[in-house]
Amino acid sequence: MGLRIVAVLAVLMGVTGSPSGTVRPETVSVDITAHPNSVPETAEEPGQNVELGEEEAEEDVMATGELNPNHYPAQRAAKVVQHYLTTRYGSPYRLFGLQRVHSGNAEDVADTGRKYQLEISVHEIISNTTQKCSAEVFFPRGEKQQSPQVQVSCEELLNISTKAQEEALYQQYKMNQSLLSAQNLPDSHGHIEPDMKPLWHLGIVASSFVMLKESTENTLYNMAQVSNITQLATENDQLKFECHTLLHDMVSQEILPWKLLFTWSAAEGVKVLQMEQLPHCHSCEKPPNTD
Repeated sequence: MGLRIVAVLAVLMGVTGSPSGTVRPETVSVDITAHPNSVPETAEEPGQNVELGEEEAEEDVMATGELNPNHYPAQRAAKVVQHYLTTRYGSPYRLFGLQRVHSGNAEDVADTGRKYQLEISVHEIISNTTQKCSAEVFFPRGEKQQSPQVQVSCEELLNISTKAQEEALYQQYKMNQSLLSAQNLPDSHGHIEPDMKPLWHLGIVASSFVMLKESTENTLYNMAQVSNITQLATENDQLKFECHTLLHDMVSQEILPWKLLFTWSAAEGVKVLQMEQLPHCHSCEKPPNTD
């Protein structure tokens, strides 16, 4: 059954929200380089704003064999690789973005699910390093939704060391006289104060755990905003944070509020302890330029 999809670049940056889940995104115009999780489905260069505009693509979502790398089936599977890399290796100083899908192939695996073989370019945002990577994404099939399974080879990007920066930030946060807190990262103008960017990046990493868990062949998630993030008191070496975040499913155009409890240290990385989807915000507007 054919599915008609209008492929459009969506860059959602400026939304505001509250812990109660009553949120109302605002219109924002920002450069894509400020938003590592919003990447065009086809990009000529890292950080370039590219609109696929009025071009329409007809492709069966469940197509097998060779896939058009610019159409949604390949893009959705590739986006899962980005979320996987961020959950495993992301930090306040290391974030991953999907730059380009070079090729893709899909096949049914008996009655257990579907497997995607991909060649993609992954961009490490902060060091501005790009590498072509091979990846395999398996979407399990069954009555109960299961997280996609990912294997990826990206050795060059993963060898980038940020341990010294992370340890310095960890010590700074741990020794602060007062607990940290921030709201609306980014704000309605797409702005983030420089000293708040590590908290924004931690929110991206924590949100990637949700986006990986919730991803299916019918979703395409971006992290839109950290509505608020608060450092909590802790007696061990792991810094603890409570975070309310807004996710954007570009397929359904829904803005989804989530509440996360996670820890972070330079030695252990981000570990999500709890994740809870909050009630849908029926008053939320669609982000601009996504129709």
